Amino acid sequence: MLERNLGSSGLRVSIVGMGCNNFGGRIDTKESGRVIDKAIDLGVTLFDTADIYSNRGGSETAMGEVLGSKRHRIVLATKFGLQMDEAGREIGGSRGYIMRAVEGSLKRLRTDYIDLYQIHRPDARTPLEETLRALDDLVRSGKVRYIGCSNHPAWQVVEAQETARRCNLQAFISAQDELSLLIRDADRELIPALTRYNMGLLPYFPLACGLLTGKYAKGALPQGARLTEMKRYADKYLNDRNWRVVDELTAFSKKRGHTLLELAFSWLLTRPNVASVIAGSTSTAQVEANIKAAAWELTPADLAEVDRVTAA
Repeated sequence: MLERNLGSSGLRVSIVGMGCNNFGGRIDTKESGRVIDKAIDLGVTLFDTADIYSNRGGSETAMGEVLGSKRHRIVLATKFGLQMDEAGREIGGSRGYIMRAVEGSLKRLRTDYIDLYQIHRPDARTPLEETLRALDDLVRSGKVRYIGCSNHPAWQVVEAQETARRCNLQAFISAQDELSLLIRDADRELIPALTRYNMGLLPYFPLACGLLTGKYAKGALPQGARLTEMKRYADKYLNDRNWRVVDELTAFSKKRGHTLLELAFSWLLTRPNVASVIAGSTSTAQVEANIKAAAWELTPADLAEVDRVTAA
């Protein structure tokens, strides 16, 4: 498995990362362990979770139970900031909450440090400097190695990096945002901002909730699949434009002896700033397929054709 530096930092991550949102939820702890072991055996080093995943803490708890001595073989990333209680008090980026949130994650993960600690989304109620100072303290204490952001628009990434520079604080080394052959919003403003500040990009939903796996057909959705059962994702991805793009990209890949899945991963790894493509798996077979999919070396002509198909 190839590795890349995450942004300009010294943190190196595998080019295919493991999204851990299914652990302790869609798959139980025992199966989560099998998926984790297979990923590690195949060279995956980046494992990305969040305190909110699997009913508020389920993913971190499952990972803590199965990692054991393997913890130190991986880059463990988690996120904070989304609502963790019914009352709406355990949320956001305030100093008080961050200090509680990190202790909760450390306890569930059964570790004494987090490699990459990311704020899950912006917190409009808290001054940015307060958030960054709290995260800076966590890095200085050794509880966190590096910090990152997620779901921040480009202007807020710029604000955060300039605040860190002005106040001599630890800066974000990465951003985690949606990017795929079907959703390319990051191209317009976010990627140029990340390039300006030498930040890494960790794309999530690289397969557009499964639409880019090749298993979906218009009018014949597979039973039990996310786009079949979850209306909010179906409403987002299942439209005439995306079906057209999928059909054209499927034919493009087949003509070159590859699959749509291979195109989805390999294309992302050509994008500026991308260090690792985060993909969730519910089985060891999916882990193997995702890793194999990242090996296609696309030519400039290939990339130009993909741009033509996905531009509209």
